[in-house]
Amino acid sequence: MTNRATRTADKATELIDPIAVDLGLELVQVRLLHEQGAWVLRVLVDKPESQKGQGVTIGDCTKLSRELADVLDVENLIPDRYRLEVSSPGLNRPLTKDADFERFKGLQIVLKTRQAVDGARSFHGLLMGMEDAQVILEIDGEPKRFQRSLIERANLVPEL
Repeated sequence: MTNRATRTADKATELIDPIAVDLGLELVQVRLLHEQGAWVLRVLVDKPESQKGQGVTIGDCTKLSRELADVLDVENLIPDRYRLEVSSPGLNRPLTKDADFERFKGLQIVLKTRQAVDGARSFHGLLMGMEDAQVILEIDGEPKRFQRSLIERANLVPEL
């Protein structure tokens, strides 16, 4: 994302989070992307951990989308035309908060670092949790630590 898109997504996150919480949802990620010549505000929501097993429904997404459309229009965060997309994070859910690295402990993840670590930027392993601002992955039977600040993105690996 560009700096402008990142700043706008951050402002949108501040507006969207309390609305999502009021509707019983957890805000996972907000991204402003320029795709195929148009702006897209992509909002990913999930059910909070307390409601595990109860996935986000189309009704949840529709309700949040309707609430957001009015608020975003009033705030005029995105002066250009844009499309609002509200959906669940899917099987390869992004891990965006520190708490996610504890919540999804024991699952396989893929993470990409901002710079090379031991000559690589992409890693796949079993998430062992987070400790002292470091994400711990078990890779080939060995624990490997990654500074949280160096992680560009991390996603669950779907188990099929």
